[in-house]
Amino acid sequence: MDSPQVQLTLRIVPLIPVPKGVTHAPKPDHPLLAAALALTLSGAGIAGPREDQLSQYASAAKAADPKFAGFSAERGKTLHTQAFTGGKPDTPSCTSCHGKDTRGAGRNPSGKTIEAMAVSVTPARYTDPAKVEKWFKRNCNEVLGRECTVKEKGDWLTFMLGQ
Repeated sequence: MDSPQVQLTLRIVPLIPVPKGVTHAPKPDHPLLAAALALTLSGAGIAGPREDQLSQYASAAKAADPKFAGFSAERGKTLHTQAFTGGKPDTPSCTSCHGKDTRGAGRNPSGKTIEAMAVSVTPARYTDPAKVEKWFKRNCNEVLGRECTVKEKGDWLTFMLGQ
């Protein structure tokens, strides 16, 4: 997905007067400084696979519903904690295996430990888009009895990224 190119010109204006005779003050319109600030302020320098995944989900959600206004961590939390009747009886909610505390380890029905879902505890979580999709497909079918919508995926991922 190509992003539009944006050209930024940054003019540095001192907040306090530069004393006469000082020659080492930064040059106005310094291209390297402007580029560094542009990357920092735009967030483009820190985007990664999780943000790319959310962006793809957002595009798909907008295509499915033109009124789509963004993902909600609150809706994601509700999805994570809500009990469903359409899936397997031993996994009526995400918390059945992952636990109520997203920062704590969970256990699957066979007793295998599942690492914490919260990115603050397990920083490598959700960095492989194929793995994210694999687990959404498996877990949504087991818990909800159907695949999750892109809006549900985006809401849930937004919730977890804030944990």
